[in-house]
Amino acid sequence: MSSSPLSALGLSAHSRPGEPESLRHVRAIPARPAREAAWPDWVEPRVVEAFGRVGASSLWSHQAEALSAIHAGRHTIVATGTASGKSLAYQAPVLDALVRAEGLDPVSLEARGATALYLSPTKALAADQESSLAGLRLPGVRAAVFDGDSETSERAWIKAHANLVLTNPDMLHHGILPNHVQWARFLRRLSFVVVDEAHSYRGVFGSHVANLLRRLKRLCAHYGSHPVFIGASATTAEPAASFARLIGDPAVAVTEDGSPSGQRHVLLWEPELTDFTGENGAPVRRSSISEVSDLMADLVARGTRTIAFIKSRKGAEAISSEVFRLLDDVDPALSLRVAAYRSGYLPEERRELERRLRTGELLGLASTPALEMGIDIAGLDAVLVAGWPGTRASFFQQIGRAGRGTGDSLAVLVASDDPLDTYLVHHPEAIFGAGVEATVIDEQNPYILGPHLCAAAAERPIALDEADLFGPAAPSLLDQLTAQGYLRRRPAGWFWTHPESAAAMVSLRGDGGGPMNIIDADTGSLLGTMDSPQSHYQAHEGAVYTHQGATYLVLELNERDHHVLVTRANPDYTTTARDVTSIEVIEALRERHWDGVRVCFGDLQVQTRVVGFQRKAIPGGEVLGEEPLDLGARDLRTKGIWFEIQPGILAASGLEEPDLPSALHAAEHAMIGLLPLVASSDRWDIGGVSTALHADTGVPSIFVYDGHPGGAGFTERAFETVLVWLTATAEAIKACECASGCPSCVQSPKCGNRNNPLSKSGALSLLKALISAAGRPEPGAGPATPAPPRRPQP
Repeated sequence: MSSSPLSALGLSAHSRPGEPESLRHVRAIPARPAREAAWPDWVEPRVVEAFGRVGASSLWSHQAEALSAIHAGRHTIVATGTASGKSLAYQAPVLDALVRAEGLDPVSLEARGATALYLSPTKALAADQESSLAGLRLPGVRAAVFDGDSETSERAWIKAHANLVLTNPDMLHHGILPNHVQWARFLRRLSFVVVDEAHSYRGVFGSHVANLLRRLKRLCAHYGSHPVFIGASATTAEPAASFARLIGDPAVAVTEDGSPSGQRHVLLWEPELTDFTGENGAPVRRSSISEVSDLMADLVARGTRTIAFIKSRKGAEAISSEVFRLLDDVDPALSLRVAAYRSGYLPEERRELERRLRTGELLGLASTPALEMGIDIAGLDAVLVAGWPGTRASFFQQIGRAGRGTGDSLAVLVASDDPLDTYLVHHPEAIFGAGVEATVIDEQNPYILGPHLCAAAAERPIALDEADLFGPAAPSLLDQLTAQGYLRRRPAGWFWTHPESAAAMVSLRGDGGGPMNIIDADTGSLLGTMDSPQSHYQAHEGAVYTHQGATYLVLELNERDHHVLVTRANPDYTTTARDVTSIEVIEALRERHWDGVRVCFGDLQVQTRVVGFQRKAIPGGEVLGEEPLDLGARDLRTKGIWFEIQPGILAASGLEEPDLPSALHAAEHAMIGLLPLVASSDRWDIGGVSTALHADTGVPSIFVYDGHPGGAGFTERAFETVLVWLTATAEAIKACECASGCPSCVQSPKCGNRNNPLSKSGALSLLKALISAAGRPEPGAGPATPAPPRRPQP
C-alpha cells in the first residue's frame, strides 16, 4: 500500500496548489486519544477472560458507562462513533446474565434462567454478530441466527434450546410473535433486547418497528418478563429521546466516545461539467459513478483497501463493473479483487463477499448501505461516498468504516447531480458544523398502528387496560377497527376472529405488497428480489436490470404472481421511468400565514401512474428514445406540506403569469432535493406537484408529500423548519454553476414531465419571495396553528 491514502490520489494534507478543480473542500478530523476504564467487579470473570482473549482486557470509558447503566436495569442506548466497540457494551451484560444463569441448578434454572434477543435491520449483521460471539467461546452460551435462511430443523432447535437469538424485525413479526406459545420458554426468561443500528429505524420502517417492540413488550409481560432494552447507534441527535420513542419507555444515552481514532481527511468533491448536454439542453456534469470509479481504480491500483458506498443497487453494480474494466487494462489480477455488494443477492453470495472482504482478498468493494451497518470490516484505508447518503448520521457512519487503529484514513464525498449535494459541497459547515439529525418516526400513524393492533389482537386479545400501551391514538382506533369488522369487542377486550393471518396485514418496510422475484427466463434461476413499489420504476417491460456486473432486459412484470422475467443482454443504455401525478387536498391540520402566502401541513390524496421510460446512453446520459407504458395507477392517502401563493406576491418578485409554471416546477424540484437537509428522509421518500392554478386552493401552489400511506413524518418536519429549508434551497440553486438549470439544481430524475418547463432564475425569484414573505406575517396572524388530536383513519 502507498504511504497514505491521500498520497495514493496524489494529494497532500497541507499543500493546495495543483489540486484537482473538482476538489471543493478538505477537512481534517483530528485524532482522538483513548480513555480507558477497568472492568466492573460485577461482571462474571469468565466473561472478562473471554473478552481479554480477543484483546479487550480493559474497557473504553463509554463502554464502562454503558455497562453500569444496563446493570442498573435502565434502558440504554450507546450512540458513539463507528468502530468504537459498541458491540462489547451490549454483549458483556448479556453474556454475563447468560453465563450466570447457566451456573444454576436445573430447578433454579427452570424458575429463573436468562435469554436475550438481538435485533438488527439486516441478515448480514446478525450473521456477523453470531461469528463474533462464537469467537468468545463461552460455555453455556447458545447463540443462533433465526432468519429467513434458517432451515426448519434449525428453527426447532432454536425454539427449544437457544438462549441468545439473533434475528431481524421481519422474523420477529412473522416468525416469533404470532407463534409466541412455541416461544414461551424463551420469552418467559427474556432479560435483554438488543436493538442494533437503532438510528436506521426511521420513517415508515422505524414507525413499524416501534409498534412491533410494543407488541413484544406486551407478550413479555404476559409471560412475566420485563427485559432491559439496549440500543446501539451511530451518533444521532437526542439519542435518549429517539430511543425512548422507539421502545416506548424512558431511556438513557451514552454519547462520550472514549475509543481512540486516527486522523481522517475528508474531501468534498464535485465532478466537473462536461461538454455534453442533456434534457432541454442542460449541461451534463460528469456522473458521481464515473468519478468514484476512477478514484477507486487509482486507490486499488496502489494497494489501498477501499469501499465505495452508493444508495442504489444499480449504482453499486455500475461502479464495480467500471473499476473492473479500468483495472483490467492495467493489471487483470487486480480487477479480480473488486466486487459489488447489495441487498437482493442470495445469502451464499453475501457471505462469500463478506469473507473475502475481511481476509483482504478483495481490495475494492462497491456497496449499497447494506455494509454501512456494524459488520466487522476493519482494516480499510479509504471510503468513497457516491452522492450524499441522506443524513449526516449515515455519512459519518460510512466514512467511519475506514481506519486501521490510530492510522490516518481518507474519505471522499463525491457529489451527485442533486441540489442537496450541490449545497453541501459548497457549504461544508452544513456537514461539519451542524449536529446530526433527529430520528423521525410516527408510530401513531393510523395506517401503521391499525394493522399492528390487529396483529397484537391475533397474538393475544387486547385487554381494556392494554390499549394505552400503543399510545394515545390506540383506543379510538380500536373502536374504528371494530366498526370496520377487523376486530370484535367483548367485555374482556378486543379479539381478532378472522382465519387470515393478521401479521400479513403489516408490511414492516412499507414495501406495499411484498418482494418481487427476479427470474432468469433462460435458466429459470432466481437472481434476487426487489420490493414491489420499485417494480413499476425499475422492473417494467424493457427496463435494464443489473446483477453482479451482468446486465439483463426485463421481459415481463407479473405483479399478480410477484415475479419479473429477465434475459441476459448488453445494452449500451440505461432506463429511467417517468410518471404523472395528481393531488387533492383533504384537510389542513396546521398552517402558517405569511404576507400573501398560506403554508399548510395536512392530509392529501395522491394518484401516481408510471406512463413511460427513457433510454439514456452510456456514457454521456443523452436521451436515446422514449417508450410508453400501460401500468395501473397507484393511490396514496398521505400527509404533506403545501404553499398557497397569492399572484400579487409573485408579480412583485418579477414573475408574470406566463413564467409561473416553469418557476413553480423548478422550485418544487429543488425543494424536494433539499428536504433531507432538515428531515432524515431520502429524496425517493418524497413526491411533489406544482401548478399555476390548483383546483382546491384556487391560486399558484407547490405540494411536497410523504411517499408512504398516512405519512412518514418528513414533511411535518419540513413544516416545522420551513424557513431553514427554503433558504438552503435558494442557496443551492444560486451556488450551481450552470446557466439555466441542470440536475444539480432544478432538474429531477423523477420528473414525469421530462423536466419541462423549468426556470432556474424563476425558481430563485420565487424562493426569495417566499423567504421575504415569511418575514412579514399576515396582519393579525398568530404563530403556526398546532396539530389537532389525530383522528383515526381507515
